[in-house]
Amino acid sequence: MPASPQDLFAFLDSLDIPSETVTHPAVFTVEESKRLRGELPGAHVKNLFVKDKKGRLFLVSALEDTVIDLKKLHERVGGAGRVSFGSAELLMEVLGVEPGSVTPFAVLNDSGKRATVVLDARLMEHERINVHPLVNTMTTGVSRAGLARFLEATGHAPLVVEIGTPRGEAD
Repeated sequence: MPASPQDLFAFLDSLDIPSETVTHPAVFTVEESKRLRGELPGAHVKNLFVKDKKGRLFLVSALEDTVIDLKKLHERVGGAGRVSFGSAELLMEVLGVEPGSVTPFAVLNDSGKRATVVLDARLMEHERINVHPLVNTMTTGVSRAGLARFLEATGHAPLVVEIGTPRGEAD
């Protein structure tokens, strides 16, 4: 059984990672999130669950306005050949979340450490980072240091690289 948001919050508490969570209607896209989240301070994230040609899995988190070129992403994350999106079944099997709820917090469910967490360098410039807490009906804000501590505690030391460019800038 995958971890619940309450399991996640208890784990954050056990690591002394302060968090703030707001509840909202389910969101599936960045555009929906922008409309429904209100005035939450901090960086807002988009997440991709992808696999490379050899089946290596990557959980990529970037600022919501980042343009990510899937044809070049493997070069930035160290993948073997172009990446493609992981299926909903693989997402549930490895990270224990449904499409629309992908989040770096989902590695709490990745006991086999199958996914490599990749954080965009621009995202990590922000003090507060807002992500889903395993479901897309809530948004949880933590500090960048808190997110890093969480990932380390789950055995998923993140790879921090430049993933893409802000919308409107050339790659």
